Amino acid sequence: MSEFDAITVNRKFGDEHFHNDGQRLDFNLLNFWQWSASDLSNNALRGKLAEFLVAQALGVSNGVRVEWDAYDIKLPNGISIEVKSSSYLQSWAQQKPSAISFDIRPTRSWNLETNYYSNEARRQAHLYVFCILAHNEKITLDPANLNQWLFYVLSSRTLDERLKTQKRISLRTLLTLKPIKCTFSELNEEINNISIQLITHQST
Repeated sequence: MSEFDAITVNRKFGDEHFHNDGQRLDFNLLNFWQWSASDLSNNALRGKLAEFLVAQALGVSNGVRVEWDAYDIKLPNGISIEVKSSSYLQSWAQQKPSAISFDIRPTRSWNLETNYYSNEARRQAHLYVFCILAHNEKITLDPANLNQWLFYVLSSRTLDERLKTQKRISLRTLLTLKPIKCTFSELNEEINNISIQLITHQST
């Protein structure tokens, strides 16, 4: 590794202690995670949680998330996935439920190894998975309850053909595009089915 190469990130377990040049201190990474990531309904953390749930459903959550990758998940068959999340309820006080919408803007991909952006702005992934924390009562809201989530799967090609370079999409508009609606337990089968179709289309 040269002086300024990308850092290789190893998966942590939570029991790694903070230290002063090897002198172990009495707090560890789990303490930090509890402090920083206990609010699963926080809109910033919820996006990462949604990515994890999709990766977990697909059996590819054993690695380490790359913060600024061109897409969120890549399957062994080469199909890439962008995960977006939204929720009716937020951590803060609300006057009414939030409107469901998602960011779908084309982007310039960034390469971790070279630190360069691509010249072309486009939707980087083959598939989008739109994740909605659909529960509507704050007192019983539990993002760890997968029955409170809904998932919609749609190809990027459909977004490109129907919405061109549009930056955001509402739930109402999304539904007009006829995405595949599924539960957490159905995600793996539905995404695999669409992946097969995409690979078949690419090879013809």
